[in-house]
Amino acid sequence: MEHEDPTRLINEVLAEAWSRTALQDALQQIAEGVTEVAGFGVAAVSVLRESGEFEVVAVAGNDDCRETLLGNFTPLADIEAELAVAEEWGRLRFVPHERLPEGVALGWIPDQAPLQVENAWHPLDLLVAPLLDDDGRWRGLLAVDLPEDGMRPDEVRRRTLEIYAVQAGRALASAVERQRLVEQVQLASAARTIVRKASARLNFDQILDECKQAIVDGFAAQGLWIRIFDQVADPYGQMYTAEGEEAPMTDDIVRIANAVAMRCWEEQTVGLVSRRRSTIRPQLSTEDARAVMEYVDTLGMSSLLFVPLGAGAECLGNLAIARAPGQPEWTDVETDAALDIGHDLGRALLNARLFEREERLVDELRQLDGYKSRLISTISHELKNPLTAIQGHLEMLDESDLQPSVRHALEAIGRSAGRVSRIVEDLLVLSRVENPKLPFENVPVDLQKAVESCLDVLAFQAASKQLTVSLRVPSDGPVLALGDERELEQVCANLLSNAIKYTPAGRSITVTISREGGRAVLQFADDGIGISTEDQVSLFEEFFRTGNPEALEQPGTGLGLAIVRRIVERHGGSIDVRSTLGEGSIFRVALNPA
Repeated sequence: MEHEDPTRLINEVLAEAWSRTALQDALQQIAEGVTEVAGFGVAAVSVLRESGEFEVVAVAGNDDCRETLLGNFTPLADIEAELAVAEEWGRLRFVPHERLPEGVALGWIPDQAPLQVENAWHPLDLLVAPLLDDDGRWRGLLAVDLPEDGMRPDEVRRRTLEIYAVQAGRALASAVERQRLVEQVQLASAARTIVRKASARLNFDQILDECKQAIVDGFAAQGLWIRIFDQVADPYGQMYTAEGEEAPMTDDIVRIANAVAMRCWEEQTVGLVSRRRSTIRPQLSTEDARAVMEYVDTLGMSSLLFVPLGAGAECLGNLAIARAPGQPEWTDVETDAALDIGHDLGRALLNARLFEREERLVDELRQLDGYKSRLISTISHELKNPLTAIQGHLEMLDESDLQPSVRHALEAIGRSAGRVSRIVEDLLVLSRVENPKLPFENVPVDLQKAVESCLDVLAFQAASKQLTVSLRVPSDGPVLALGDERELEQVCANLLSNAIKYTPAGRSITVTISREGGRAVLQFADDGIGISTEDQVSLFEEFFRTGNPEALEQPGTGLGLAIVRRIVERHGGSIDVRSTLGEGSIFRVALNPA
């Protein structure tokens, strides 16, 4: 029988293989080329995985053989034991059936009787060619069977097969490296997609929803299962298939999964459960191994890649990626990429967990703040009624003919009642302005008119201390701020009142209205007693009173500046203070222009 030039055929296979991205397709062509060129009815190509096992990835020439061998794994040590008694035919290794070691389990034996002639091919004969790269390293194995003429190959056929084995080894090395690069690029892209999507979210459910499909697509998986250890709402987790179906988990599976995740994270490795290879790692007890295999069968899957999720020293959860029967086994490139994703996804989940905890804390503080506001409002209203009664009766007694000592006592009561009344009024104002649900009128407010209204009310107090109060406004028209007129007048009244209160007699106060950087600005400057640097830190807090004895001589509730700050913030503005003790203060309020 004449055969075509094997080198030319191999080069054609190589050229076509380079145009593909699937390693299995390229190797299938190599196997088919052997059957065509070398005259054998069966050819099988195995790839040496980094685990030290040969996986049969391509079978040509016989459907029964293909069904039996495809996807089988054989340890390298078993192959070496078989070849230890082989005859060396150049690169080929031939083991006559009479030399096969006892107990050797052959994957497939042809149902064909040998010819009754010398050098006839026996169904148990073994002829293989190690597929080596240019550096002499094992890359795979080419095995042939069922010679067309029923004879063990002669010198001519051996040379043909040897030439093919050399070229096939190079083709396999190139195809393996090419496929490795393709896998790395695909998985790197999937990893980037996962990390990008996960990092853009700060919620557990959103992260998992964004990542599930990306993982399934990136690893050509049938489904996945993600579980976070401190996920209170779903303490067991769920197994999500690519179609969105769910599979229940038993307590035993959850326990095993937790222990394996912790161990894998500690060892910085991934776990693997393969029904096809009867493999489980890390090693489990017999009972646990049986439970895991039964669970894999329940899911209808052939393998699970078990990936720990974590950050730093903490294991946060686990990710199981499933493949169905007929899908390829996991490569080392895939397991490495999966572990990297476990790191990236773990960091994203840790950030989400911290963010959710902060949100819960903020919500608790918000609830406490709301409770405080309601408490203040309730107490203020409850105090207002008896205060009104006290002040009314004091007015009635004031008209009576009383002894001087009694009148003096009533005056003291009146002053105290007035102070409590001011506190109640301030509390009511504070409760109103700090209520986020309470709407306010948002209209253009002329700041000059607001300041002049306050000056009219406080003119007597300023005159009694012989203070000079000046108002400076721009010459190009009124400065309008957007807000509630009554509340902005409250800001002006509180700041102007404080300036009058804490400025010694005979000095000056200057109020300036301006436009700066697209903002409407109010500035209250005085030549008063000033504020220490330490006191400025807490100046706008409720009920804060300075420790300065000179300031404590003046009556106050400690709520005026807190009210100012709440109103300004409520209007989307800002307030700051610059002050030097003994030299005066400048309060500056910036508001949104109308």
